[in-house]
Amino acid sequence: MKRVNEKELEEAERREFHLLLTAKFFRGLGDPTRVKILEYLLERERNVTELVKLLGSPQGRVSNHLACLKWCGYVAAKREGRYTYYQIADESVKDLLMLAKGMVTKNAERIWACTRIR
Repeated sequence: MKRVNEKELEEAERREFHLLLTAKFFRGLGDPTRVKILEYLLERERNVTELVKLLGSPQGRVSNHLACLKWCGYVAAKREGRYTYYQIADESVKDLLMLAKGMVTKNAERIWACTRIR
């Protein structure tokens, strides 16, 4: 049996950690409300009040979703007076959402029929 040297073990641990972070990154998109928020922010920057009206959700819930999206790097915030405005943090977020739309369009039936993911 071959022994794993320390360098190989460290590399394997780094890869495993990266996989865990990647899965967590995608869980940030795991809620339809967060995806809706991103869709609205693709149109233009918005504050919480605007998003509350558009989503029909309580302010606390919208703020929670925005905090998650900000924490994961999907959105950025800037303060103007008493309002905080949110915008897409990086052009790659738009690219990711467009790629997802294309994949969903191609695989909608299979995704809908999947019993493993709710």
